[in-house]
Amino acid sequence: MTPAPLLLAVLAAGLAAGAALDRGAQTLVAARGLPAAPRAAGRRALVAMLTGLLAAAVVAVHRGDAAELVLGLVLVAFLVPISLIDLDHRIIPDRLTVPAALLAVALGTALDPGGEPARLLAGAAVGAILAIPAIVHPAGMGMGDAKLVAVLGLFLGAAVAPAFAVAFLAGAVTGVALMVRKGVAAGRKTPIAFGPYLALGAVVAVLAGDELVRLYLGAF
Repeated sequence: MTPAPLLLAVLAAGLAAGAALDRGAQTLVAARGLPAAPRAAGRRALVAMLTGLLAAAVVAVHRGDAAELVLGLVLVAFLVPISLIDLDHRIIPDRLTVPAALLAVALGTALDPGGEPARLLAGAAVGAILAIPAIVHPAGMGMGDAKLVAVLGLFLGAAVAPAFAVAFLAGAVTGVALMVRKGVAAGRKTPIAFGPYLALGAVVAVLAGDELVRLYLGAF
């Protein structure tokens, strides 16, 4: 069991980090010359609270595994600004995915060299597979989404499979809801930022991905 004082400390650090990540996302958007998106009241506080809770959850689940702990926390730190920017502007900047990929490889190699080949293979495989539809039909999944999935593979290894499954399912539910609300034609034409759904799937995978993979393989 994770000591309560440790979780409280992590929660506090996550709150501060979340606010900083929100500011960082705004700075990155401004640096690209994009207009500021409308912001809901209390958004920064909500982002900070969510980041703190996610950080505490990662520590609670992976406190005994340094590699999983560090990779999970770093991934969450990148997913926050990626999700915010994609929600506001429908883009996933290379200035976030490229450093995330490099850090994933560096940290994975340093902390878990035995597992790094599997993570590299997962990142390359899912990135290549999803790059094809992004190239063929860019109006659907964009290259930013494909690059993000590759980054998830570098952090998660085989657990990228349930991450993508959760993201696809959540996105499909949203798509159906839009079609019910707006009509099939209008709903299908409504753009959806897929990055936040990939972030949701990644969080599920960080917390329970290996167990989900084992459950799936054990069913056969």
